[in-house]
Order: sequence, then structure tokens, then C-alpha cells
Amino acid sequence: MNIFKASEVLKIAVQIEKNGMAFYTEVKNKSKCFPVQELFDFLAKEEVRHEHTFRSLLEKTGDYEPVESYPGEYERYLEAIAGENVFTQSDAMKQIARKAVSDKEAIDLAIGFEKDSIIFFSELRKFVPADDQGIVEKIIGEEKGHLTKLLDLKKKV
Repeated sequence: MNIFKASEVLKIAVQIEKNGMAFYTEVKNKSKCFPVQELFDFLAKEEVRHEHTFRSLLEKTGDYEPVESYPGEYERYLEAIAGENVFTQSDAMKQIARKAVSDKEAIDLAIGFEKDSIIFFSELRKFVPADDQGIVEKIIGEEKGHLTKLLDLKKKV
């Protein structure tokens, strides 16, 4: 049973990346350590790059628009799917970033968020048609790249 189309997953990915960028920017601005600021700035830019990648993939897959029973039903549906993923909640991400006591804590939070995103997309992959699964795999690969960068940063701090 295919519940989601690749375009839906990509729209969620775009939102996750936008909010990830907000998180990394907030943490970068809070840090007093230049190397940490520099690395979080890099990660924020990576989120922007990933968002562009996902938007490009979305254009290639076409925009899936289901029939709505009422205006806004589709958007509410996507919000419900992604609502459990912290990276989809922009205000929550900024608040969490502000509460991080240290650079190490911020890095640990980011590692957890990236892992959650990888799990989220891995689970969603099961629900897209076989010919769209490669797109979801690309999303997962991009998130694994973020995780690797964060783990490298954690070793340096």
C-alpha cells in the first residue's frame, strides 16, 4: 500500500532543512568559540544547500496535489506526518538552541535531531512507490552527511 508520494516526502524534507538551518544559525550565534561558530555556520549553509537539493528533486518528481475535502487539508496532512520530528518545528528548534548550555550540549542535540531525521525518512521510504524510493534514499544520504560532520565536530570540542 503506497500512502505517500515522493513529492510529499520531499516537501517534508524541505521543511526539516529550513528549520535545521534556523537551529544551526541560532546555535552559531550563541557560541563564543570561533571554531564552533565556523562549523555551525557551515552546517547552516549545508541545510540551505540540502533544501535547494530537495526543491530541485521536487521539481523533477512533479507536484503531487491530492483532491482536498476542504481548503488546506493537504497542508494539515503534511504537518501531521512531520509533527513528531523536532526539525519540523521551527519555533521549537530556536527555543531548544537557546537553552543549550554549552557547545557540546548543542552538538549532542544536533546529533540527536539528525538521527531522528534519518529514522523519519527511513520509515517514510517504506510508503513511497518503488520508483520513488531512490529520491528518499538521496535524502537519507544527505542527512547521514550532516551526522558525520556533527560527529567530527564533537571530537574536536
